[in-house]
Amino acid sequence: MENAKQVNDQITVAGQVTLDQLQQAAAAGFKSVLNLRSPNEEGFWQEEQHVAESLGLNYINMPVQVATLNEELTTKVLQQIDTLPKPALIHCAVSMRAGAMALMNVATRQGMTAQQAFELAGQIGFDCTAYPQMKEFFQHYVEQYSKVI
Repeated sequence: MENAKQVNDQITVAGQVTLDQLQQAAAAGFKSVLNLRSPNEEGFWQEEQHVAESLGLNYINMPVQVATLNEELTTKVLQQIDTLPKPALIHCAVSMRAGAMALMNVATRQGMTAQQAFELAGQIGFDCTAYPQMKEFFQHYVEQYSKVI
């Protein structure tokens, strides 16, 4: 799927999805779509939920804005990721929020340090230095909530 990065065998992240990508996801066996975009964002696809559900995909929209990101919202998003039928496709506009949430989920559930999570991000193809505010929040959250194994 174009514009997608596989975090692990259960989670893939992408920028804004298209009809073709949703069809590809359904055909590839994905079970869920988690959209982190706000309906008032430019380029938000109003018909996405209808299309996803018509393809048999579980669909959830949980808007996340970097400017208002906090621990409570992040925890809710990560808990939602835990409960999604897998494999799941998580997306936002350009995959930055989706990638951060997916990687925070993996890191905190697997007891990773923030440095280990950043290394995983780099292996997948995310440039964590491109969004300093998100990187700082990510580091703080992972350090605070990562389960010790």
